[in-house]
Amino acid sequence: MRELEYPFDAELILKKKKSFKRQLLEDSSKTFIEKKIAILGGETTENIKLMLELFLLNYGIKPSFYESEYNKYYEDGMFPNPELEEFAPDIIYVCTCVRNISDYPVMSDSVEVVADKRQSVIDKFTGLWDSLASRYHCPVIQNNFEYPFFRLMGNKDASDYHGRVNFVTMLNCAFYEYAQTHDNFYICDINYISASYGLDKWSDPYYWHMYKYGVAVPAIPYLSFNVANIIKSIYGKNKKAFNLDLDNTLWGGIVGDDGADNIEIGQETSIAQTYSEFQEYVKLHTQFGVMLTVNSKNEEVNALSGFERPDSILKRDDFVSFKANWNPKSMNLTETASEMTLLPESFVFVDDNPAERAIIEAQLPGVAIANLEGPEHYINVIDKSGYFEVTALSSDDLKRNEMYQENAKRTQLQASFANYGDYLKSLEMKAEIQNFAPVYMSRIAQLTNKSNQFNLTTKRYSQSDIEAVAADDNYITLYGKLEDKFGDNGVVSIVIGHKRSSADTMLNNKESQTDTRNELHIELWLMSCRVLKRDMEFAMMDKLVSEAKAAGIDKLVGYYYPTAKNAMVKEFYGLQGFTKVSEDADGNAVWEYDIPADYLPKQNVIEVN
Repeated sequence: MRELEYPFDAELILKKKKSFKRQLLEDSSKTFIEKKIAILGGETTENIKLMLELFLLNYGIKPSFYESEYNKYYEDGMFPNPELEEFAPDIIYVCTCVRNISDYPVMSDSVEVVADKRQSVIDKFTGLWDSLASRYHCPVIQNNFEYPFFRLMGNKDASDYHGRVNFVTMLNCAFYEYAQTHDNFYICDINYISASYGLDKWSDPYYWHMYKYGVAVPAIPYLSFNVANIIKSIYGKNKKAFNLDLDNTLWGGIVGDDGADNIEIGQETSIAQTYSEFQEYVKLHTQFGVMLTVNSKNEEVNALSGFERPDSILKRDDFVSFKANWNPKSMNLTETASEMTLLPESFVFVDDNPAERAIIEAQLPGVAIANLEGPEHYINVIDKSGYFEVTALSSDDLKRNEMYQENAKRTQLQASFANYGDYLKSLEMKAEIQNFAPVYMSRIAQLTNKSNQFNLTTKRYSQSDIEAVAADDNYITLYGKLEDKFGDNGVVSIVIGHKRSSADTMLNNKESQTDTRNELHIELWLMSCRVLKRDMEFAMMDKLVSEAKAAGIDKLVGYYYPTAKNAMVKEFYGLQGFTKVSEDADGNAVWEYDIPADYLPKQNVIEVN
């Protein structure tokens, strides 16, 4: 919904929240995942909850909520709470503010007394977070503190240990240190959000004294939008790539008309500096795995000449895909997505032309469209839109651009072989297939939330969920890494199987009792599409059978739940030798495989460690 995308009209959203919710729920094009979110508030949270619900629905997440009573965040989280335990949250959001700090330094305090006061606040919150983690085993989102709305000592309030600004700054740093050493813990940076919005307006005392809102009601959509961005990132709904126009987007002017020498880029003029800064900003995203692609109506030789200038920040090698032609941009984007084995909705379309943006919006729903207005504001609009909100960084993220460029080399090599089997052998592939290991937990959780196409059940797991499954002897867990002579693809495949002596088989959300003695029920099987057709799925099957036999398993039971995105694996289990035993009207299917005593490996082109 365009009204819920940045930059948005906060007052309109507050006014029309009920009608927007109705429209989102009635949108037949949306497929929702359902999540339970507990909001533990140190302030009134009703409107925060309602705004959060809208933004999450817009991201394809349908939330249900537990909401603590006013200022009962500590009691609810620290002590046994049957209601919250029964709710079993998937996410806990601790919504506190600077008003929840009760014991500030006073001018007569010594350094030691102030340090004790600071440590008391830190201990209170870290104790709460540790309690939540041990009791609920789910991600926790915690607000840091915005600055106080007054400075008793003026500017010295920031540097003197008696100052409230200094006190809050030190508390925030302690929060950050905790976040750096604890997985599944995330900071909602209201210190930055309030500064961006305007601290005087954000902290208007009227809303506290009248309604006990620590944030002014008109600012609530900005807070909720940022919390929603953290949650959608945790559940794999970030964008993955830029799809970039060139003329008047990455540089000023039209390269085909003006020539590369005359476009605005570099340091010679203020407008040239603006475009250079934007190019630098775009390139910074490649550090954490965001991919860059070009989609320009241009002759390719002219488009390339713009990046050949010595003062161009971006170069041709920075782009995973480069389409400069006269085809419709919707066609170019669709082809780019297909070549990169991504869905179009993985892209952020960046184009200064509102007509081109309107065409993409109409023809490729799901593609994010940056609403650009003036090159001096490009960075601001994209940065605050939260397309690439980072909640975890794996080694695979850091080298994703390199991986996709290596894929292009594999494609070129494939074209030189008449026999596909010979091509696979020429890749000299090596796989590491093992039980879940701590070093890969973050990447495994990422994959479960990002993989949509080669994903049989599309179940979603947080990192804490993955850690719990890995520690449970009732499960067989496997990750698969794949490398070849062109490079390392990282962790690309995941299998989670549940050992059952008897269990309830879930089919289309209905329970039916079945005898499953010595069976392994495959709750998740997924693979990154960038390693499609390289026999990795067969290598995973070989290892799964080996692990199952060692555990005394006689039969594998697989499930396929169709979505709008995973049709490609509808017959996956059939290719592995399973037999379909049931299928309902919605296409939900159950497959079974009796493990033979003389099982023969299904692949011979990958060396498996």
